[in-house]
Amino acid sequence: MMGWLSTARRELIGLFIDDGSFAVAILAWIIGGAICIHVFAVPPATEGFLLAAGLALLLGENVERTAREARGRRR
Repeated sequence: MMGWLSTARRELIGLFIDDGSFAVAILAWIIGGAICIHVFAVPPATEGFLLAAGLALLLGENVERTAREARGRRR
């Protein structure tokens, strides 16, 4: 029973440690967005949309890059 739990924990930690560039991009988006939102006084609804859209784009880019690397390793 503990085997799958430790595997799941390792995989979850690996999401952030194995792909450091993705974690750094997320942190940069959140910090940069927070600074810009306060400087430009963005409405709350727009804040949420920009945060979600930026994170979705980062995730999409990361998935595409990972898939491209996996294809390259198989050849």
